[in-house]
Amino acid sequence: MTSLVMFPFLFQKCPFEAISIINLPSNLEKNTTHRYSQNSFKLHRLPMPRAGEVLGLVGTNGIGKSTALKILAGKLKPNLGRYSNPPDWSEILGHFRGSELQNYFTKLLEDDIKAIIKPQYVDQIPKAVKGSVEALLNKKDERDNKNEVIEFLDLGNVQGRKVEDLSGGELQRFAIAMVCIQKADVYMFDEPSSYLDVKQRLNAAICIRSLLETQKYIIVVEHDLSVLDYLSDFICCLYGLPGCYGVVTFPSSVREGINIFLDGYIPSENLRFREESLVFKVAESATEEEIKRMCRYSYPSMKKTLGTFEMEVVGGTFTDSEIIVMLGENGTGKTTFIRMLAGRLPPDEGEEDIPQLNISYKPQKISPKSHGTVAQLLYDKIRDAFIHPQFIADVMKPLKIDDIKDQEVQNLSGGELQRVALTLCLGKPADVYLVDEPSAYLDSEQRLVAAKVIKRFILHAKKTGFVVEHDFIMATYLADRVIVFEGQPSVKTKANAPQTLLNGMNSFLASLNITFRRDPNNFRPRINKLNSVKVRSNNSCAGSSLTRSRRNPGTISSWRTEEEVSAVKGGVRAGDVNRREIPSAQAM
Repeated sequence: MTSLVMFPFLFQKCPFEAISIINLPSNLEKNTTHRYSQNSFKLHRLPMPRAGEVLGLVGTNGIGKSTALKILAGKLKPNLGRYSNPPDWSEILGHFRGSELQNYFTKLLEDDIKAIIKPQYVDQIPKAVKGSVEALLNKKDERDNKNEVIEFLDLGNVQGRKVEDLSGGELQRFAIAMVCIQKADVYMFDEPSSYLDVKQRLNAAICIRSLLETQKYIIVVEHDLSVLDYLSDFICCLYGLPGCYGVVTFPSSVREGINIFLDGYIPSENLRFREESLVFKVAESATEEEIKRMCRYSYPSMKKTLGTFEMEVVGGTFTDSEIIVMLGENGTGKTTFIRMLAGRLPPDEGEEDIPQLNISYKPQKISPKSHGTVAQLLYDKIRDAFIHPQFIADVMKPLKIDDIKDQEVQNLSGGELQRVALTLCLGKPADVYLVDEPSAYLDSEQRLVAAKVIKRFILHAKKTGFVVEHDFIMATYLADRVIVFEGQPSVKTKANAPQTLLNGMNSFLASLNITFRRDPNNFRPRINKLNSVKVRSNNSCAGSSLTRSRRNPGTISSWRTEEEVSAVKGGVRAGDVNRREIPSAQAM
C-alpha cells in the first residue's frame, strides 16, 4: 500500500501511446545498412540495381524506399547502423563485398555515375523551380529528344505556361520529362503515376523504359501494381514496420516479386512478414431471381456545357449492392458526372428526371477544414456509425483509423486524409455512395485494403457505389459494371451507359490500344509489354524506341488462362471459372 503512495507513477499508463515497444529481427543486425539515430528508423539491406534493366520497388509508405533511393543516388552515405561512429567508404565497400552493390558504389565513389531522381512530391516543384515549361525543358535537353518526349507525354499545350500554374498531372508529366531528356547513368522515378490517368500512366511507363541502355540503371518506386508490373524487369519488396524499420528482399522476377508482396510471404527465406495475405474473393454475379428483389434505379440522358467543354451522358440504370466504376482519361467528365448525379451541379438537360436519392460523396480533392482531432471529426459527422460495432469492424479497423484518431486533422498526411475521407463517406447514411479516386495518396497495401473495405461495405449495406479509379487492378476488382468515357478530353466527351465488366473493359482497352493477360495463379491482370510474346502473337507492331504503339485493340478475353479457355470449350461458363479466391489488388 505504501508503494502506491510513494511511487504512483509506476502504475500510470503512458498517455496517447507516446511509447511503443517492438521486436526487431535480430538475424538482420549484421545487414543493417543505415540508421538515422538511436531508436529511430533503420534500413536492412539495399536494393540491387542491374545495368540495362528496370528495378521496381514495392512496399508500404514509411518503410525505407526513399532512404534506399537517396543512398543509391549518392545523396546519403550508409552508416551500417553506426550513427554515432560512421564507417569510412573502405569499410562500406567491404560490407558489400561480393555483391553487385560493391561495383555500384565503387563507380559512385569514382564519380563515374550520375544519378537523377524524379521526386515523389511533384506538388513541391513550383517552390524549387521557376520559369516556363518550355524554357526549363530547353535548359536540360541533353539527349536531343525533347520534342519527342513532349509529344509523347502530351505537354505541347502547356509549354508556354509557368510551372506554378500547372495541375498535379501536368506537374507529374513535366517532372518525368525533365528526367527523360537529361543524360545520366542512373535514373530514379519515385511514384511516377501519381495524378495520372490510365493512358498517361502507360505513356509515362513507355517513356521511362525508352531510357534503357546497356550501361544504364533505372529504379522505379510505384504503388500501382499494374504499372509496376509493366515497367519492371525485376522486383525488390520492402517489408517491416513503417517508421521503425524496413527490410529489402533479394531480387526476384516481376511476377514472383509482386506475388510475394501480395502473399506477405517469402518462400526462399521461409519468412512471413504480414499476418494475412492480401486476398479477395470475387463476388459472384447476382442471379436474375435475386435482381428482381433488388431496388432498381435509373438516371436520364443529360447534357452539360462548362465553358468550352461539352459533355453528353447516356441514360442508364443501377441497382443496390452494385459498384459501377467509371473509366476514362483525365478531363473526360467523370467528376462532372458524379457532381450532377449528386445534385451538386445541375445539368443543362435532364435535371427533372434525376432520381431523388440520398447521396454521400467523397471528392477527388480533399481540403480539411476541421481543426480538431480525427476522433472529434468522426464523432461530430458520423456519430452513429463511429460507435457501431459493424462499421468499426468493416471500415474503421481495416483502414487503421484507431492509429490516427488522436491526431489533428490539419496535420494528417495525404494518405491519412484519404482514409479519413473514405470513412466519413461510408459512414453517412445514403442510398448511393460516390467515391472519386479512393486510391490517391495510398500505398499499394492500403489501396488493396481500401478496395476490400468499399466492396464489403456496399455488399453488406445493400447500397450502390459509383467509383472513379485510375489504378487498373483496383478498378477491376471493384467493378460489377463500368461506364466508359470517350471523346476529346476537355473539349467534347460522352459518358456511355453502364456495361458489363467484360464489354466495358473490352471497350476501354480498345481505346488505349493495349492488351492484358492474367496471372495463372491468382488471376491478377497484367499488361502485355511492348514487343512481348503475347503482343507479337496478337500481330502487334511495337519497338523499344519511344513511338506510340499501334497494337491491335486489347480484349479482356486475353486475360483468360489456358485452364479457362479449356473450360469454356468444354461447356463451362467463364463466370464459373472466374470465381476464384485471388490476391487482393488483382482481384479481377
